[in-house]
Amino acid sequence: MRQLRNFTWTLTAVVVLALAMYLIFTAARWLNRGAGRLFWNTTSVVHEVQSLSDLVTVKYVMNKVVVLQDVKWYGENRVLLLAQGVVKAGIDLRKLQPVDVSISGKKISLRLPPAQITDAYLDDQASQVIDHTTGLLRAFDKDLEQSARQNAVDDIARAARHAGILDEAEKRGREELQNFFKRAGFESVEFR
Repeated sequence: MRQLRNFTWTLTAVVVLALAMYLIFTAARWLNRGAGRLFWNTTSVVHEVQSLSDLVTVKYVMNKVVVLQDVKWYGENRVLLLAQGVVKAGIDLRKLQPVDVSISGKKISLRLPPAQITDAYLDDQASQVIDHTTGLLRAFDKDLEQSARQNAVDDIARAARHAGILDEAEKRGREELQNFFKRAGFESVEFR
């Protein structure tokens, strides 16, 4: 009889403990669901968005043939470079200031910094010097190849700008931020 009573008390204690744990976790989940929507303010939004830093949204890979010549009366130096470059663009969210963010209930309005090219470089694995010619009376010019590489990077970045990389970066940046804020609990995200 005593064993049955102890078993009953133990079983009751386990059921009450399990029920209490369930209620605690359910209440915590319920409170967390509303936390993102209730406690956002301009400062916390700016802090969270700035922590994303450079939001790189677009990457272009482009090819360019560069011919660079240094012609003198006593001979020429020439480099023919087949360059493959990478250009990345995005939005520098560190530039976002509290005056750029407006919150009204579950609606947020932002003025984003303009999109910019964040990186442009040559893929050294895919780029190669096709021809390097040095005239008979000329010394080998090691800086000519570096100049050709820099010209290729500049040309590729310029071509990416003309191809619309900045517009695409801004569009994709807005989409990413809209998704970010929707997940954070805002129902309406507007960009000015």
